[in-house]
Amino acid sequence: MLALAFSAAIAGIDAYIVRVETDSSAGTPWFAIVGLPDRALNESRDRIRAAIVNSGFGFPPGKLLANLAPADLRKTGAGFELAIALALLATDEQLPDASLRAYVACGELALGGELRAVQGVLAMTLAAKRAGFARIIVPEANRDEAALIEGIEVYAVPALADAVAVVLGHGDKFRRRGATLLDDADRAASGDFADVKGQTLAKRALEIAAAGGHNVVLVGPPGCGKTMLARRLPSILPSMTTSEALDVTQVYSVAGLLGARPRVVGTRPFRAPHHTASRVSLVGGGSQPRPGEISLAQHGVLYLDELAEFSRATLEVLRQPLEEGTVTIARAAATLTFPARFTLVASMNPCPCGFRGDRTSDCRCDDAAVQKYLAKLSGPLLDRIDLHVTVSRVSFDELVGRGPAESSAAVRGRVEAARKRQAARLRDTEAVTNAAIPAADVRKLCPLSTEPFALLEGAVTRGALSARAFDRVVRVARTIADLAGADRVAREHVAEALVYRGAASRG
Repeated sequence: MLALAFSAAIAGIDAYIVRVETDSSAGTPWFAIVGLPDRALNESRDRIRAAIVNSGFGFPPGKLLANLAPADLRKTGAGFELAIALALLATDEQLPDASLRAYVACGELALGGELRAVQGVLAMTLAAKRAGFARIIVPEANRDEAALIEGIEVYAVPALADAVAVVLGHGDKFRRRGATLLDDADRAASGDFADVKGQTLAKRALEIAAAGGHNVVLVGPPGCGKTMLARRLPSILPSMTTSEALDVTQVYSVAGLLGARPRVVGTRPFRAPHHTASRVSLVGGGSQPRPGEISLAQHGVLYLDELAEFSRATLEVLRQPLEEGTVTIARAAATLTFPARFTLVASMNPCPCGFRGDRTSDCRCDDAAVQKYLAKLSGPLLDRIDLHVTVSRVSFDELVGRGPAESSAAVRGRVEAARKRQAARLRDTEAVTNAAIPAADVRKLCPLSTEPFALLEGAVTRGALSARAFDRVVRVARTIADLAGADRVAREHVAEALVYRGAASRG
């Protein structure tokens, strides 16, 4: 007898529905799973058999075949085990096949029939809803995660027997209601701008970066506060929208980073990989591609400390995501696209010893050593970083000054006001911030009058700006104008934007 159930599989950070077809026929007992299963799924046969028997059901006799369709996509992990077990019971008429087809079922089985959590349940629930399913069965451990999606009935069950009860219509006690979106109460963990003494120029640059979504590099000697500044950028970013929060939560769900009590990620991510990180860990990939650090920083901040210590090959893979907001991973089996819309904050020393240009310490590096040190940073990569800021040591008077510094809340108020101006201007485009305005639309959305245009023309004529850098300076100037509440970009806005070019290359 033929039976049909439905499950879901992960591809990148999204999921797709999998048809689980089972068939039984007379003959010597035999059980096989086809449809490009990986090794973990081939081992599932024994777990499924033990789970069915230990849950008090009879394992179907004869030859058994389970097919996972579409058959041309490789299936990985043990998340199909619940659906296969339910389909086998329907094959043996221990479960009505017609009722089973109304559900998507995801979960790994233990030998005793208990259900274990699987990664990516949020994406699976979204896929089920988009495919028109009204119900999904998930492990109890994934309850809160699946319940984040509204418009679909979620049944969170602890064991196979309970999943059978749901299909038979006796599962009301397992039904879970939608979760409420948490606020960003964890924002305080990133610190406050009021903690930073001095550094007026760097703070201003980070305010511009937050307002327009611009990338920034901080260049200065050790101990001047670069890391302290970078870690406080999330504290001045606007709160995430519901859509952004679900986007981030979906990435973390697929990566298995939601923790034991899944919830919506309400605070903008801050990711700080070590400079020894590999290209795969940064952009994602692997034999079964998973999101990397740049995707985990979606709608948040990616902080690269000691930028020049990263290998050049690793840094070069950032060029596509910085330009397009996505990263494409190509493998023989499939080509997957991961989100990568983040704000890059990098910090570095001006030379190998770190003291070139410092007022209090002597630099021990010759020109050749400095050139070799900075050679890891290619021109195209630096062109994609909008704000280049020199950070100096804080003076003693600034360090011990008793005057209160401006708080993150005050800065965030200006940032949110600037974002609202951008939203109104960009409402008919796909861009959310000034930094994301396509090059073809820069002239239309950021028009320049004669004086600011002449200032930019002089910079290009002197060779100080490339064509890409020209557009980026215009975007930054537009953000500065938004912070000032100005309708048009003025000469002073362009002049300030030009200040933030070239610090890294000068050393």
